Order: sequence, then C-alpha cells, then structure tokens
Amino acid sequence: MKKIVISTLSAILVFTLELSAQIAKLQTEDILIPGSIHKIKMVSIKGGTFTLGNNNSTDAAEKPARLINISDFWIGAFEITHDQFDIFFKDDSTSQGSKVDAVTRPTPQYIDLSWNMGKDGGFPANSMSVDAAMMFCRWMYQKTGIFFRLPTEAEWEYACRAGSKTNYYYGNDPALLAQYAWFKGNSGEKYHKVGQKKPNAWGLYDMLGNVVEWTMDQYDPAYYQKLNDGQKDPTNPPASRYPRSLRGGSYLDAPAALKVFSREHSVAQWNQRDPQIPKSRWWLTDGMMAGFRIVKPQTQPSAEDAEKFYKLYLGN
Repeated sequence: MKKIVISTLSAILVFTLELSAQIAKLQTEDILIPGSIHKIKMVSIKGGTFTLGNNNSTDAAEKPARLINISDFWIGAFEITHDQFDIFFKDDSTSQGSKVDAVTRPTPQYIDLSWNMGKDGGFPANSMSVDAAMMFCRWMYQKTGIFFRLPTEAEWEYACRAGSKTNYYYGNDPALLAQYAWFKGNSGEKYHKVGQKKPNAWGLYDMLGNVVEWTMDQYDPAYYQKLNDGQKDPTNPPASRYPRSLRGGSYLDAPAALKVFSREHSVAQWNQRDPQIPKSRWWLTDGMMAGFRIVKPQTQPSAEDAEKFYKLYLGN
C-alpha cells in the first residue's frame, strides 16, 4: 500500500512540476485598461487542430465530434472582474467622438446584482447579458485601438482543453475537480475571487466553474451536425436574442456540467424578475452566474471590419 501511495504522490509531483514549467514558457501580455491601474492578463494561444465535442456524450447537442482547425489568438487568463468591468461601466469620457452613455454602455443596476457575493478585490463580473459583455469588448477597442471580442464556442473549448482529450482538462476523475474549479460541491453557492484554483496547462484559470462564460455564438443544438471535419474557425452568428451559448459551468453546477465539452445556453427566464419595462438588455436578474473572459484575435481586423462586427453583434 505504501508503495502505491508513494508512486501516486510522485506522479502528482511530476505532473505539477511539468505543468509549472509549461506555464512558465507561455507568452503573456498585460493590457492596461485605460483610465485605471487595472490590467487584463492575456495568454497567447497557438492555433491547431482539435476535436470539438464528444461522441460519448449523453447530450445530442455535443455531438457528433468534429475535427476543427483554430487560428492563433489571445485569451484572458482570468474571467473579467467587477474591478475591471466597472472602469467601463463608470466611464463618462468620450470615445471616437461618441458619448459613452446608456446607448453604448449598460444602464445602472436597479438592485445589487452581485447578490452580496463580492465585488471589489477580484471577484468575477456577473449577472450580465451577452450584450453587456460584448459592449465591454467594443469599449476596449475604442479606447485602445486593439480589437477584442468574446470567444467562439470552438475557441473556448480549444483553450479550455489545452491539449487534453479528457472530460476535464486535468483528467477524468470528478473527485479532483475541487482543485481546479468552484462548483456546486465546494462553492457554498457563491462565486469566488478569480485565480484561486489550479490553472489548465495553458495558464488559464477558472475555465471550469466559478461563473459560466459567454461566447459570441448563437446556440444551436444541431450546430455540430452542420460543421465539417477540417473546418477552420467556425462560428454561429446571432440570429435572435435567445438562446446564446455559454461554456464552462458555474458555481451552481454539478461536475457533469463542467466537462470541457458541456454546452449551455441562455433562456429568457434569466431575466423574468426584472421589473423594468422593457426588461433590461444588459442585466440578468436570474442570470447571476453569467460572466465572461475576452479574446484578442492574433490577426486584427481592419477598422471597417471591426465596426461591421460590432454592429452585427450589438446592433448599433
């Protein structure tokens, strides 16, 4: 028995050392949020081919698995925090000659939609619609000249897997999940400060659990059926407000929802208790688990293409 325990501990130690060495070699950059001292740490993701989905899944929306080619991109090492999002939310300056107001940023929250789970000091931004998340990306572009957006489903899964082929990016054992994620079994039904759990092999934290993360794609349960093996950088542009795709599971979810290939989608009921007429485009009264991280494509679009993109996804 002692030999087995020692062998297991040795294997864990070797894996930990190898992971630390791999993360140390990653290319990163810190993007300063204009008008603040806050920075967004971005990790360079080298493109490649991977298997999107899982043919063994019990959810038909997660199959058939497809071989997908992904281009190089940068992605946030952490989920966007309240501290970071509030710089945009409270900005009263002008940007490219256009007043940053209720049209170009979220309207004030009518109640505290963090639900007393925490704001200052590194807690993930939450309770927001995909529009609010994408508007933050557009604001960053207007302020910095660097094009940001949300990840596609394919990019998100590629980054989350970090080269793995298992149910979770560390392996298949859900008993180890607490080392890597905040979920129903250890969260106390609240989100936690970002970066407290172990990262994946590419230095990305909280890809599983904490807050579930918006992607830029419309959710389609038959999406994978419409893809082809070898397809490059697939995306499913929005056709309606609901449903939209989210990934990673949250602090309220059981381990099964945190598998790297698990898909989730938004529903109108996430805003059912909003007393405003019309209901907020920005905030989700019952979507307190929804947050996001951002992507910077390696190949930046032209200014014209960037504006076309934001117009398509935001409608203004």
